[in-house]
Parts: sequence; structure tokens; C-alpha cells
Amino acid sequence: MTWIFLSIAIVSEVIATTALKLSDSFTRLWPSVTTVLFYGLAFWCLTIPMRTLPTGVIYAIWSGAGIVLIALIGWLLLDQKLDWPAVLGMGLIIAGVLVINLFSRSVVH
Repeated sequence: MTWIFLSIAIVSEVIATTALKLSDSFTRLWPSVTTVLFYGLAFWCLTIPMRTLPTGVIYAIWSGAGIVLIALIGWLLLDQKLDWPAVLGMGLIIAGVLVINLFSRSVVH
């Protein structure tokens, strides 16, 4: 269940951040409501993995995955541009998350 809740937290944070962009500084009602609700869900779901995994590991996975997913949504749906250094940097983030998940003894599977 730990990994399911972490996954839900990541997806919820990505939805909230996307809605935040669409809220136009909280001037649009439904994107603003979506932002608040999904950030709340993300943080609540994040509390479950914190019972068993180190906070630093959880945060690395959560933020790393969120960065990459938000960048992809910006690129695919919001017509935001990614240059090669940005793509390379995100590749390094993905590599870091993989190293943590595959090789760290801090992560309990």
C-alpha cells in the first residue's frame, strides 16, 4: 500500500500543479478548487508512506517524478518548450529516482 499511496500523492500533486497554472493566480474558480483539493489529497496520501519509508527518500521520489510529469504536461498540453538541457536534466532526475528505488537499502519493498 505504501507505493500505491505514494503514486496517488504524485499524481495528485501533478493534477494540482497543472490546475494551479490554469487557475490564473486563483482568479478562476474551478481550477482553484481543483488545486486546493488535489494538493490536500497529495499531502494526505504522502503521510502513509512516511510511516515506513525515510522522508528524504519519499521526497526525492515524489519531487523527482512530479518535476518530470509536470514538464511533460507543460510540453504536451500547455505548449511549453523544453530545450536539450532541460530534457537532459530530467533524464538525470529519472536516473536518480531509479538509483534510489533499485539500489538504496533505505527503500523497503
